[in-house]
Amino acid sequence: MKGFLVAFAITSIIVSLFFLFKKAGKKGWEAFVPGYNLWVWLKIVDKPWWWIFLLIFPGVNILMVMVMCVNISTVFGLRKWQHVTLAAFAPYFFLPFIAQQKDITYVGPMVKDKKKRSSLLEWRDAIIFAIVAASIIRTYFLEAYTIPTSSMERSMLIGDYLFVSKMSYGPKVPQTPLSFPFAHHTLPLTDNVQSYLEWWRLPYFRLPGFGKVDRNDVVVFNFPAGDTVVLAQQNESYEQIIRDYAFQLKEKDLVRKIEPKEDSYYLNLARNEIWRTQDISIRPVDKRENYIKRCVGVPGDKLEVNRGILYINDKPAEIPKEFQYNYIVKAKDAINRNRLKEDYDINFQDQRRIKGSTGYIMPLTLENYNKLKTQPVVEGVVPAIHFDQLKNLSFWATPYFIEMDPMFYSKYRGVTNRNYPNVDEYNWNVDFFGPITIPKAGETIELNLYNLPLYKRIIGVYEGNNLSVSDGKILINGEEAKSYTFKMNYYWMMGDNRHNSQDSRFWGFVPEDHIVGEAAFIWLSLDPELGLFDGKIRWNRLFSGIE
Repeated sequence: MKGFLVAFAITSIIVSLFFLFKKAGKKGWEAFVPGYNLWVWLKIVDKPWWWIFLLIFPGVNILMVMVMCVNISTVFGLRKWQHVTLAAFAPYFFLPFIAQQKDITYVGPMVKDKKKRSSLLEWRDAIIFAIVAASIIRTYFLEAYTIPTSSMERSMLIGDYLFVSKMSYGPKVPQTPLSFPFAHHTLPLTDNVQSYLEWWRLPYFRLPGFGKVDRNDVVVFNFPAGDTVVLAQQNESYEQIIRDYAFQLKEKDLVRKIEPKEDSYYLNLARNEIWRTQDISIRPVDKRENYIKRCVGVPGDKLEVNRGILYINDKPAEIPKEFQYNYIVKAKDAINRNRLKEDYDINFQDQRRIKGSTGYIMPLTLENYNKLKTQPVVEGVVPAIHFDQLKNLSFWATPYFIEMDPMFYSKYRGVTNRNYPNVDEYNWNVDFFGPITIPKAGETIELNLYNLPLYKRIIGVYEGNNLSVSDGKILINGEEAKSYTFKMNYYWMMGDNRHNSQDSRFWGFVPEDHIVGEAAFIWLSLDPELGLFDGKIRWNRLFSGIE
């Protein structure tokens, strides 16, 4: 139906141009010649020929067609605000209306003498071309981003403002080009008003770039698990929201000493309840939240995390310079929070005090770990590799460690299954994960009920197949499948702040059509926890590169 509407709109405009060209003294048949018809159109409205190049860029070309439709209205004398509005936003109805009016004649452009142009018109043209130029730059070359969380610290800090290069891997052509300029998925000054229309969707296509995604690149991408969004909890994975709510339902039965049912029962109950009570948005690929992580695995790599150490193809992975783990710090007394901020660059929000003790959990680089453990107030510092590694240490092995942070208790929460692939059969966590092989385009794997959870989302969501299981058989598009050949390349993304990062260990692979660009450089850095005269501007980070 949407395809029909798009085809109708295009046909309606072209047929209208046939009659309007003749009214303007041109030949009607010129309206049907692709490319040439645009050149003739520009001549009629007295606009420069090079505007044709602006029509090459998807997204930008829609804005330019709106401008040209307004211009074609004005050259036929229809210049009131009602005419301009209809020409811009409903040309498929308004242009046919103009074309069939017998008394409509060509009167030429509004202003021939540039000296007589009003300041309002000058401002209008300046704004239009500023929007067009900025849209081209933002979509195809460089786009500005802000770091909102600590998942990449200390490589990238909360409050870093950076530019992302779209040319590094080739810019993606917008898949939903009918959108409000400069807005991502929500209109400015609104909480949940969609900023785009889905009447016209383009297939995934990437223009040529300077290279491909390599290991250790810092990459911006569309959040793969962000296709379905609970608007009241936009920063959380929809599927994890379902699992958490299902756990609460199961926990209620356990507290009331009711025999618990199968996990699938609670999951279905939670899903139905959230759809009944919450506002849900379904977002196309290019309108999902933007995430920034380090690419640690490329297509074909074997990946494993063992005791917190990342291995790629059975070898320890390269460690970023500012890499961090969480450490558990036992102190004789409370540690001054300002000192931790000033001397060790630990954000106030990351200084987590262990309830009822003088212990802390905090992220540290190796350098800061070596510095902190020598301080007189500190009795000991232990890497917070998963709880399993702490159970024989009397001080560290308290139930509170399990309760305080999902990172530490994923395997103890049953139905929640926080770590990918989010099923009981794979009892993985952030420090003991894998081994897993990253899918590569054209590669064929054996498919069975055990490894299906690893690739279920790829087959059914990212690559658009109808996937189901019936009587113990895997069905793809209605036919039994014992193997599968991947259509796209996939990547594995992890944050440098390893114990404080929601990354591929929680939601899996990143498809190539979700890749946005490479983090290029930081142009501004503001510490949100400090005042303007307390060191808010991080001068040493301005116009710095990203390692």
